[in-house]
Amino acid sequence: MQKLYLAGGCFWGTQHFLRQFDGVLQTTVGYANGSTEHPTYEQVRYEHTGHTETVEVLYDETVLPTRQLLDYYFMTIDPLSVNRQGEDEGENYRTGIYYEDPALLPDILAVTEAKAQQLGQPLAVEIGPLLQFFPAEDYHQDYLIKHPTGYCHISPKLMRLARAKKEEGQ
Repeated sequence: MQKLYLAGGCFWGTQHFLRQFDGVLQTTVGYANGSTEHPTYEQVRYEHTGHTETVEVLYDETVLPTRQLLDYYFMTIDPLSVNRQGEDEGENYRTGIYYEDPALLPDILAVTEAKAQQLGQPLAVEIGPLLQFFPAEDYHQDYLIKHPTGYCHISPKLMRLARAKKEEGQ
């Protein structure tokens, strides 16, 4: 088992997107790498706590290698955008890849360096160790399952990517 923390704008869509893939065992939305202990959504959104909306992803690397997980992540973000994804704007919507296990860093750097080279410019994606993670309030967990018509900056087509790949393989 491995764990990564992925900030990709609004955590509702990132969680919903990532949970579709075989190998993803659990996802939890929350707030990472800020300055406030146990912040609320209102604090993160309006009081500039430094946290970013993040999804904790527990995954089986033998089924879903880290590099593949990160390739999927990059499908859903604009990696050149600073503090904005879709209609969501602010420091709490910045993009980032955070880890607890430094052994994941070579894979993280391989994927991000390849993406930067492909785009021909540096990425606006933070990369670093997880400083802290606080799960978001219950009403944010699995939000797009509870509210299927809720806002999401990720294309609905991408939310069905795993199913489409399986159908192609059959």
